[in-house]
Formats: sequence, structure tokens, C-alpha cells
Amino acid sequence: MIVCPACGQENPSGARFCLQCGSPLAGERRAGGDERRVVSVIFVDLVGFTARAEKLDPEEVRAVLAPYHERVRREIESFGGVVEKFIGDAVMGVFGAPLAHGDDAERAVRAALVVRDGAGELAGGDLQIRIAVNTGEAIVSLGARPALGESMLAGDVVNTAARLQSAAPLNGVVVGEATYRATRDVIEYRATAPVVAKGKDQPVGAWIAVRATTEAGLRPVAGAGIVGRNLELSILDSLWERASAEGLPHLVSIFGPAGVGKSTLAAEFARGAAYAGARVVAGRSLPYRESSTYGAFAGQVMKLGGGFESDPPGVVSEKLHARSAALLAGTESDPVAVAGHLGVIVGIDAGAEAADRDALFYSVRAFVEAAAREQATIFVFEDIHWANANMLDLVHGLVQRARGPILFVTLARPELLDVRGDWGSGLAGYTALTLGPLGEEHARELVSRRLADQRQAEEVVAIAEGNPLFIEQLAASVGEVATGSLPTNVREIVAARLDALPRRERTLLLDAAVVGKIFWLESLRALDGENDDLMRLLEELERRDLIRRETASIIEGHQQFAFTHALIRDVAYDLLSRADRARRHALVAEFFGARTGRSGEAIGAMARHWRAAGENERAVEQLLLAAEIAERGWAKDHAAAFYREAFELIPAEETERRDAVRRRLALASTASFHLADVRRRESPQA
Repeated sequence: MIVCPACGQENPSGARFCLQCGSPLAGERRAGGDERRVVSVIFVDLVGFTARAEKLDPEEVRAVLAPYHERVRREIESFGGVVEKFIGDAVMGVFGAPLAHGDDAERAVRAALVVRDGAGELAGGDLQIRIAVNTGEAIVSLGARPALGESMLAGDVVNTAARLQSAAPLNGVVVGEATYRATRDVIEYRATAPVVAKGKDQPVGAWIAVRATTEAGLRPVAGAGIVGRNLELSILDSLWERASAEGLPHLVSIFGPAGVGKSTLAAEFARGAAYAGARVVAGRSLPYRESSTYGAFAGQVMKLGGGFESDPPGVVSEKLHARSAALLAGTESDPVAVAGHLGVIVGIDAGAEAADRDALFYSVRAFVEAAAREQATIFVFEDIHWANANMLDLVHGLVQRARGPILFVTLARPELLDVRGDWGSGLAGYTALTLGPLGEEHARELVSRRLADQRQAEEVVAIAEGNPLFIEQLAASVGEVATGSLPTNVREIVAARLDALPRRERTLLLDAAVVGKIFWLESLRALDGENDDLMRLLEELERRDLIRRETASIIEGHQQFAFTHALIRDVAYDLLSRADRARRHALVAEFFGARTGRSGEAIGAMARHWRAAGENERAVEQLLLAAEIAERGWAKDHAAAFYREAFELIPAEETERRDAVRRRLALASTASFHLADVRRRESPQA
């Protein structure tokens, strides 16, 4: 057994990630160190318990606190969070560290709502609580072991969460502004007065969480509609037409990163197919709190059987028996056995146990085939990358052995192929459809539906790089977040993609982020000279569509690479602590000094790396040299920019040197204005 250092859960030998909280285990856990991460902190505190405890025996205090602590811990961990510490009758948890999940703010609020709703079940219903959730940047100690009392994170996000908690209503959940913005599409909120918090210059914006408005793990389909997916829709339509005409099942797997539009495409296809007479049954695998082995398919069985989640087990059993009897009448299958086995799938006792898995899967196949005979059926499995091996085996087996007008549509992130590399192999009817980013024209069309301002729209198009969800989130955040800042949702999604990487690939990607949007093999060797496996790791990152190999290089004899999206580079860079950034920038500056020529661009790049490394004197030296080269080429505006950067880095006490650079800046600026005047068409010199 392997004990998780984050939560203490026992895991089977060979496990890479904790089955309880998702933290990396031995061999995969990142080395100790610090990272800057966007986290969501949850504070839960008992109200008035200090005064009450004063009148209780210590054993009575423990009798109240122990089940309370255990309940809160269990709920936080069930949503993928980690309990950072217990402070008397308060519990502090964190989501987004040591691993990001892509929806950590949402998970934190959902956990808070479950804790709120369950408070009445403790201590005879005699406990009252206040809960707060706050989202923001923190410095995280990756090697910390919260289970052993080691502190994991620090930052204002923690202090603000504590202040918000003290202002929360009794048995209520209050959230901060960043949490509200990140979750307002899936959580219903009620406005409340800003919180005047100790140590804060301005009142802290606050909202009261009421309830979740969507199922767990479900993101609302983009409100702006589908754009630029006509080819993919036509492929799906053709596959469905063939499957329904020939009566042979087909599996189509739509792959793509989070936010690229898999659900929107599937929903649009399903609407058209349903209008033409198909029955569409959708199910979703959950990233957390999955209670059934066959969760997604269990929901589909309930829909085909006419059941509802609100039905008691006895009613579900009756409906499954009635539906099986109707569908299987006149066939060789035993409807009583089939209904009993379907009960196993949905997690109830329907009167029969399967002798083995083959018998269980046979009953499922009989039921699915009978449903398709009644009406041609499309099964949509969303987020199947979260499904367990049994669920994947079931889908694969149905496609392989079932007969009838059936189309199986699975939506998955590329990570599915990391755990199931043989997905689709051996199937006569299988199509893999990879969904890429929108082209620039379609991206503009999508953003124009959200933003009228042309300048703002162009900024969103440039940053989102064709990802529809990012376009939606960036457009919604215009005017809400500082210029140059990414919405929390976008940072969470990209960070989760990076955290899903094996340790060595992730470390290499963070190294590359320091070099810049483009980087070279030798620049990475300068950062990690002991890594003799760089090319293989780069090939893996390229396969995952995080970087690409470029056909030309601006440094002769050096293979050049680039990040496929600037967002990936930006989020990766933001993860590094200031100390780690400075150390890496110094090594990159030395690489440029040793491997590049004396062009103005190379010198300017070297100067900026020295500046980011905190080596201001070396940066000034290179900036002045770059300015002189630019002046000789009559690039006066570039020269002025270099002089301005150098001037800002020279210490205030070096007045003589500052004056000299100021004079050169003034001359270059004046010359650049004259050149601009000459270039104007209305100028007589033109």
C-alpha cells in the first residue's frame, strides 16, 4: 500500500495518483519547492462553539468535534480538495493545490453547499456553521504534507477567506469576487453587502451561494451557439445515416482539450438527429463523487427505463422490470434476469445478481439492442476520460457485439489515450474525430456575438486562439479583470492540463516557458544539463499538442520549437515562484550570450532575461548596446525604447549616468518623431 502524503489515504501499489484526493504519489509527486497557483480556499467554522465548549468536559468537546471534523474533511476530499489544517473548531481546505482540476472554484463552492446542507445531521442538529470560499493566487509548497501538520500555502487569499467567513450568515456560504465570477454560470447567488474586513483598504465584494444550478461536472453549452463546425457536423450526420441504414453500431470518439467545443458540437448534432426521428440518450462521467461503477451508462439506463433520480429503489426496480418485459417480449432473453442485471448497473437491488461480468454485459447488450429495434438510438457519453476501466470496457464491448441502428458518441480529452492507448482498436466501426481550435474568421464571428467593441474583440481573438470557451470567458470578463490578466476559469483549465502531465514533461514545459513563446533544444539543455532525454520529452509534448517543432530557426544549427498557444506558455510561466524564475532567466541569458550573435534582437532578448533574473547592471549594459545598434540602423523608435528600459533600471543615486542616458533617450525620441513626420503622406518631404 502507498499512503498519500497529502490526505493519508491508503492506495494500492503502483498507483500514480491518490484515489481519494488526486495528489501525485511516490515516483510521480513533484519534487519539493514552491509554485504560484490560483487556489480556492474554503473556511468552515462552528458558530458559538467556543463559549459552549467552556461548559463541557474535554471528552464531550472531542465527541462533538471529531465527527464534525471527519464529515467536513470527507466532503472536501470527495470534491478533490485537500484539508490544509484544523484550527480548533475551524476547518481550512484548499482546491487547486497541489493539483489543479480545471474547475476548482466550482468544486470548492459545491463542497461548501454540501457541508452547509449536512450540518443539521451532526450533534443532534445542534450545530451552526459559517462557510466562506475565496479564490486567488497563493504560493504553494509542493512538498508540504498537510496530514502531518505542514502548512501548504500562503497568500492574501487565505486571510481574505477567513475574513469573509466571519461575515457569513448563519448556516450560509459566502464567496469572494473571483469565486463568484468563476462560478456564476453554475451556482445561483444572492447579492449581499461588501464585507468590511480588517486590514483591507476597501470593502471586499461578497455573494451568498444559494444552490447549484447544473449537475456536477456539467458546463453550460456556449450561449453564443455553434460556429465553424460544419465539416464535423457533416461527418457525424454521415456516420449516423450509415449506422441507422445498415443496422450496424458505430463508435465515434470526439477528442479535444477542455473548452474546444465538444459538448456544443454533440448537442447540435443530437438536436438535428432527434428532429429527424432518432432517440438521443446522454450520460456523463463525473470527475468527482461518482457513486456508480457505470455512472454515465447508469443514467442512460434510467432514461430508457423511464426512471428518475428521485424515484425510490423499489420504483426504479418496477420500471426496469416493466420496460425489460415490453422490449424483450418474443426474444430469447429473460426479461427478469435482464432487469435484475440492469439494477446492478444503476446501483439498486432489482432481484438478480450477475454470475459474472460477461453475463452482466450480455444483459446490457440485449436491452440496448431491443431499445434500438424500437427506435434508432444515439448514446452520447460526455467526459468519458473520467470513466473507470469497467465503464470503458462496457462501451467497447457494446460497439463490438451489439447489432442494430445505434451510434455511440464519446466526448473525451486527449488524456483518455494516455490510460487507454488501445481505445477503438479491433472495432470495425470506429471513427476518431479530433476537434481543433476555430479558425480566425470563425473566432471573430463568435466573439462578435458577445462584444461590439472592435478593439476589445480583436484582443479576445488574439488571446483565446480559437478556443470557444476561452472566447466566451474572456468576452464575459472584459471590464471585470485587469488588462493582461486571465479569467480564473481559463487559468484553472490550462493549469489542470499542465498538472496532468508526467513530472518530467511538466518540468521541461515550465523551463521552456522561461525562454519564451519560442525556444530551442540547446536553451533547455542550458536549464537542465543533466537531462539526456530532452528530445523524447519534447516529442511527447508535441504529441500532446502543447508545443510544435518549427521548420526554420532564427539561431543557426539549433532546432526551434514554439508553444502551440500563448496561453499555455503564460500559465506555465505564472506557476513559477519568483526565485525559480530569476534562476532560470539567468541561465537563459547566458545561453543567449554564448549561442547568439550581436544583433539588436538577440542583445535585447539577453537584456530582458538579465533584468528578469534581477541582474540589473548586466541588463543595462545589454540594453545600451542594443540601443546603439538600433540607432545606427536609424530605428530611432526602437533605440528610444531600449534607452527608456535602461534608464528605469539605473539606480537613482547614479545621477551622472542617468543624465547621460536621459540625453540619449531625448535625442532618439526627437529623431523618431521627425522620422514619423517625414513618413506621413501629407508631409512635404514625402
